[in-house]
Amino acid sequence: MANVTSILKKRIQNVRQNFLSQKIDCLLIASPANISYLTGFMGEDSWLLVTGRTNILITDSRYTLQAEKQCPNSKIYVRKGRMTEAITEILKKYPDVRTAGIEDKIETGIYKTLKRKLPVLTKPVNHIVESAREIKDYLEISAIKKAAQISKTAMEKILKHIRIGMTETHIAAMLDYEIKKTGANPAFETIVAFGTNSAMPHHSPTLRKLKKIDTILFDFGAKFNGYCSDLTRCFAVGKINDFYAKVYKTVLEAQTVAINMLKAGVDAKEVDAAAKQIITSEKLPPYGHGLGHGLGIDVHEQPTVSYMSKSKLKTGNVITVEPGVYIPNKFGIRIEDDVLITDSGCEILSQLLKTDNVPLLKLA
Repeated sequence: MANVTSILKKRIQNVRQNFLSQKIDCLLIASPANISYLTGFMGEDSWLLVTGRTNILITDSRYTLQAEKQCPNSKIYVRKGRMTEAITEILKKYPDVRTAGIEDKIETGIYKTLKRKLPVLTKPVNHIVESAREIKDYLEISAIKKAAQISKTAMEKILKHIRIGMTETHIAAMLDYEIKKTGANPAFETIVAFGTNSAMPHHSPTLRKLKKIDTILFDFGAKFNGYCSDLTRCFAVGKINDFYAKVYKTVLEAQTVAINMLKAGVDAKEVDAAAKQIITSEKLPPYGHGLGHGLGIDVHEQPTVSYMSKSKLKTGNVITVEPGVYIPNKFGIRIEDDVLITDSGCEILSQLLKTDNVPLLKLA
């Protein structure tokens, strides 16, 4: 607990320095992910107030015991009325607070109420906590690694039990179950897509049945201690089609080239461009989504890795690398790993069934 306490304290200090430098006296945080990052709290319907001297988690009786257990560095304020009323009462006790920064994620109506009721000036702010969250500390990296390991083990287990005739939803449920057995949870809705369904990047599992000759795309992840993994793997079933094999090798090469470019200081958009160049050189249509995204408490965080990105990668970023090719009415192939950026290169945090040739499942 001592290490956790010191890390949470450091995170709060970084955010405090950030908002004080913008001439803001306190910061009101409503995002559950940002609150979790700064306090360790995993509940809902709670806000965090960070002033120049203290931080206060504002919650209600449903979460009091949880907050006391999970938040070693925060004062707990148990509200009995509306959140806006609680914040107003608290700020009356801090006469040195004159300007309150409020996360711009909150609903417009709530912001207007706060602006009207609070005894201080209000200012909408963004990216104050998120900018700190881009750089992962060792506890975060350890949790993401564990989440990736849980995902790996879950997939290895279910591959032995997949059978012809099973539905996408059945297999997705099998994967979710194996993840939950470890005490983790799925990080997002598990994607299992057969054949033509895999040409849709965000396909939701259906009752479509697996055929003797088919393909499967898995996009899934575990959430462990509040941190996510995000992996995609593709398989042929029964027989490997030559065109499928060509696309698979091209996507894998695009991912390999991209990963080999990764290190602190590299322009994110250049990595995306290099991956796409590999795909277009084979006269295949490149993915329309970004090459990757930040990963942590949320599945999608900063930085983005796409042609629109203005970011340079930094030591401590954890990103996905997920090039893909989608052929309408045929299939889609995406290969995705979770990668830690370092000063000299990168470290792949996810290791799972990625071979130079298409993995083939021979099923009963």
